[in-house]
Amino acid sequence: MDFNMLVNALIILFLIWFVISRFAGAKGLRQLDSEQFLNETKRSDNMILIDVREPAEVKQGYIAGAINIPLSQLKQRATEIPAGKSVFLYCRSGMRSKQAARILYKKGFRELTHLQGGIMSWKGKVVTK
Repeated sequence: MDFNMLVNALIILFLIWFVISRFAGAKGLRQLDSEQFLNETKRSDNMILIDVREPAEVKQGYIAGAINIPLSQLKQRATEIPAGKSVFLYCRSGMRSKQAARILYKKGFRELTHLQGGIMSWKGKVVTK
């Protein structure tokens, strides 16, 4: 009985750790709401805006000036992001952009910002094709 309780406790602790680590922001990641994100992207000349959604999602609408590098391809395509630029990230809800920030931080990028709530929270204009 005591062994089973110990195993169950370890499983629960692992699950808690897993959930927290998946949903926590990346080290050094700035989280901005829609208005702050819009103001920062307008104000900065030394930045790149990256949409980490899949191409089918991007067809539904995207923020003007964004380049699409899906999260599923980010590790392989990180070299396309100029070093020394502030990187602004967004996705549908904010979850994948946090994951993207973790990947980019490991690759040496330090100025990382994401749109809290993703494009679903965006109050600016959306480009549709």
